[in-house]
Amino acid sequence: MSTLFGTDGIRNAVNVYPMTAEMVLSIGKGIGHFFADNGSASIVIGKDTRRSGDMFEHALAAGISASGMDVLMLGVIPTPGVAYTVRSLQAAAGIVISASHNPWTDNGIKVFDSKGFKLSETLETSLEQMILDDASPQKNTSPERSGQIRYHHDADTGYRDFLIQSASEGFSLKGIKIVLDCANGATAQVAPDVFAQLGAHVEVLSAHPDGRNINDRCGSEQPSALAAHVQKTCATVGFAFDGDGDRVVVCDETGTILTGDQAIAICAKQFKESGRLRNNLVVTTVMSNMGLRSALRKLDIQHVAARVGDRHVMEAMKKNGSILGGEDSGHLIFLDRHTTGDGILSALQILDILTSENQSLSDLKQIMTVFPQVLINVQVKTKPDIQSLPGVLRTIQSVESRLGKEGRVLVRYSGTQPLCRVMVEGPSLSQVQSYCQTIADTIKNAIG
Repeated sequence: MSTLFGTDGIRNAVNVYPMTAEMVLSIGKGIGHFFADNGSASIVIGKDTRRSGDMFEHALAAGISASGMDVLMLGVIPTPGVAYTVRSLQAAAGIVISASHNPWTDNGIKVFDSKGFKLSETLETSLEQMILDDASPQKNTSPERSGQIRYHHDADTGYRDFLIQSASEGFSLKGIKIVLDCANGATAQVAPDVFAQLGAHVEVLSAHPDGRNINDRCGSEQPSALAAHVQKTCATVGFAFDGDGDRVVVCDETGTILTGDQAIAICAKQFKESGRLRNNLVVTTVMSNMGLRSALRKLDIQHVAARVGDRHVMEAMKKNGSILGGEDSGHLIFLDRHTTGDGILSALQILDILTSENQSLSDLKQIMTVFPQVLINVQVKTKPDIQSLPGVLRTIQSVESRLGKEGRVLVRYSGTQPLCRVMVEGPSLSQVQSYCQTIADTIKNAIG
């Protein structure tokens, strides 16, 4: 079992192992050695707007250059911008310094291969072993092998142009009012420029990062300000990004927040009708709402449920030949456009559908009815196998028995935080809330 990598890279509180300057230096050395034979001498590094980003950026760069690889520092850029830049510059790998939607006191590291994809679990395990080997004080690198560290100042411009070019021919947002919540994160510079260049009237919220305000009462995790502003300004649509820009939450013209599953359903229907939905298949995760599965069945679209995590969604998409997938959390993947989830690109795809269908988002979302779903995060001290907790297991089985075929229970540990996530779906919100709380209380008493 991995001791460094979680569901989405390495992540923890700043100055707490493994997110210490010393360990990140070793992580840089390990990454450099791991990708040394990829046919390129360079690794690119991007970051979000956290205060600790500078510290970790320089520690990573030092470690990579000590391994003999060159480093290109991209500065602040969304995670999908790093994935794009890896490919455009033909680099050996890309690294993002970000803790995504977590508070500013956390930070993390995500790794992309030379094709712009996140590493498989097998490769992560191999990389982790090399990192831990390189952390050993006995391992040294010869002085003649040190690499160079350079700054690449045009990465955000190249990424912006890529996003604009990803839209369909003739696509224009002229006359459309859009509200963006940039979470005081990595999209703060790029996103407003992209939509403005396409002709939209853009109003921007939370686009003044100060190192500490990333995801602070804003962005995809807390889109209430976005919803209120959309209503107040009579905007066509609103989009809230997370701190590193690989997720998006969508708000319709009434100020109602859509789920990620609803966004996927809208795309699935339009893609099928336009002939774009390769293999008539959509990939999501086991966390997807039962309403999405029902909607896809009515549309006669096949569905594959992957493990939680956009990396697992991507792997299932590649395996099954799908171009559309994602998570209810707002990770949407358009594999015929990009190699990873991209919040800005996802927003453009939604807008493309809005303009081509000439319908409001509140009308388009009717394609899917959201089943009542409740998710409770339980703080836990340890993460034992749920099957090893008899009391918890009995409670889960009791709830499942009462729900029957009209609902479901999903209990899993977070891969990035000390949390156990309890999700219950069913026909009645009050019933689902009660069942979910019962399971959560049992877990809290057992391991909280």
